[in-house]
Amino acid sequence: MIKVLLADDQALIRQAFAALLGLEKDLEVVGQAADGSEAIKLAADCRPDVIVMDVQMPEVDGTGDGITATARILAENPAIRVIIVTTFGRPGYLRRAMEAGAVGYMVKDAPADQLVEGIRRVHRGLRVVDPSLAAASLSVGASPLTERETEVLTAAAKGGPTSAIASAVFLSEGTVRNHLSSAMGKLGAATRAEAVRIATENGWLAL
Repeated sequence: MIKVLLADDQALIRQAFAALLGLEKDLEVVGQAADGSEAIKLAADCRPDVIVMDVQMPEVDGTGDGITATARILAENPAIRVIIVTTFGRPGYLRRAMEAGAVGYMVKDAPADQLVEGIRRVHRGLRVVDPSLAAASLSVGASPLTERETEVLTAAAKGGPTSAIASAVFLSEGTVRNHLSSAMGKLGAATRAEAVRIATENGWLAL
């Protein structure tokens, strides 16, 4: 039997996945988690072979998303295979997921049999990645932002005035404005919020 842990903050989706997998003779759902922190705990307790992990879940104990939880789980249990399954078909999430150690990335609107077969494939040591996302991720390329611009944009993502960003990154307000302006220009963004969105979706900010 392939032991599977499901992690998704939406109970209806978790239960639907559990019911789907319960129809397969070689798959057993050994746990369900509603957030990243619970997924980390259950991974240690249940020792699943495969985890089906959502990306965006509530912030609990410093674990805000499935990608962060994946990195922490694999640091402790490197033999576990993680498939990220999400509604967010964005190249940036795919890149971050692979960097965290996930071996699969699928979107939730994929056919059910693809999810089932994906679990079997990663259990056999293979990778499963949505082909359109893989192509998009390769086309994105490296970040055009400097290290400082990335740092400032990451701080800006938390909101707040320029003074708060300057305090967080230990720079003057004028320097922060210059870095934000430069980042926005490189990304073709009209606002700092748009710059954050573009950089995050392309995998250039890890929020």
